[in-house]
Amino acid sequence: MKYKDSLVATVKEYVDLMKESNLSYLKVKNDDFELELGEKRPPMPPMPPMMTPMGVPAPAVQANIINEAPAASAPVLSGNIVKSPIVGTFYAAPAPGKAPYVTVGASVNKGDVLFIIESMKLMNEVTSEFSGKVAEILVKDGEAVEFDQPILRIE
Repeated sequence: MKYKDSLVATVKEYVDLMKESNLSYLKVKNDDFELELGEKRPPMPPMPPMMTPMGVPAPAVQANIINEAPAASAPVLSGNIVKSPIVGTFYAAPAPGKAPYVTVGASVNKGDVLFIIESMKLMNEVTSEFSGKVAEILVKDGEAVEFDQPILRIE
């Protein structure tokens, strides 16, 4: 009975320690006992490798192509270009089946939500820094985008 009382007191100490430290899980193992307190969570799965869109060489290969070939003339975009602030997935609408935030020809004001970039399961609303009319949307809904990639053009 004395061992049981001592064990209960020890468990209470660990519970108090968890509360004081705001821990959600604690595992203690020694010669006398093993104790697990809290919600046991499975380990986080490894992050998948970054994928490049089909047909686009990996960055190292792309750098070689740029050095070997004459500079290709990329189309010059006029107006105000809204770029992706992060790497992620472009979504034109707040949810599947919902109307897009903006369409070509729509008028926007500074501060209006233009689209969402999903990154690491977080939905990041991107707002306009410009007022004007949406002239062109440069990516497709659900497409992977890179940091600083042009997404849409406002005139």
